[in-house]
Amino acid sequence: MTLQDLFETIEARRSADPESSWTAQLLAKGPEKCAEKFGEEAVEAIIEAVKGDRDALTSEAADVLYHLMVMLAARDVTLDAVLAELAARQKQSGLEEKATRG
Repeated sequence: MTLQDLFETIEARRSADPESSWTAQLLAKGPEKCAEKFGEEAVEAIIEAVKGDRDALTSEAADVLYHLMVMLAARDVTLDAVLAELAARQKQSGLEEKATRG
């Protein structure tokens, strides 16, 4: 499964019954809840990274990617838009890009 596949699955779940889909449940609760859940998963990934448990970090990283995609979908930000932003940043060094942020 690619990130594009995952994003398309999440988008397809928008119209699903929240009783039958975790993704539909999250989206039905609104963007704020999706963002909160992403934050929780990110913290869990950080904890596993600090502990050095590779298997647990791998699992938490998958959760982070999934919940990031749900959060993006909740705010109508497409994966293509994020990938385009990454592509644009690839044309300069990370230090240069960081310096241009306000």
